[in-house]
Amino acid sequence: MVKVGILVGSLRKESLSKKIAIHVASLFPKGYATEFIDIGNLPFYNQDDDLENNVLEEYTTLRNTIKEIDAVLFVTPEYNRSIPAVLKNALDIGSRPPADNAWNGKPAAIISQSPGTISGFGANHHLRQILTPLNMPVVQQPEVYIAHSAKLLDDTGKINNEGTVQFLQSFIDTFVKLIETHRV
Repeated sequence: MVKVGILVGSLRKESLSKKIAIHVASLFPKGYATEFIDIGNLPFYNQDDDLENNVLEEYTTLRNTIKEIDAVLFVTPEYNRSIPAVLKNALDIGSRPPADNAWNGKPAAIISQSPGTISGFGANHHLRQILTPLNMPVVQQPEVYIAHSAKLLDDTGKINNEGTVQFLQSFIDTFVKLIETHRV
């Protein structure tokens, strides 16, 4: 069984990113299991905690969870032309100490979304920049920027546009190929 961790960059109860992530999680084929990884309870990363051998339990839990998955799907809104702080914090925690980077080599895919027209372009590209030094191969094409995301969801939180569903399925199919390429 291939395990795909899903990190959502929004903490809102009615998060559009989470609703999209739930829908996309159902698009993985048999043999794939998805797991939402909670990042909302993480204290801000402080290197002193690692250097003074006082590693916080939340850091250890996240790092161990990341080490147990095979790949990562990021679904995020854009905050001020970048990724939300909660997502950056999780990436920083998982990457430390550098010699034990939990993200190392894990294939990744990114979906950014926005209720506006910019569709999370800035967040998507900033996240790609962050994943490079973490040594995470990322799906390059198709890129997924979802504009007007609130209009794409019906009352039950499902994506109501068949063309978008087909596009997301092709994206997941590409992600699966990337994962298979990097499986040891």
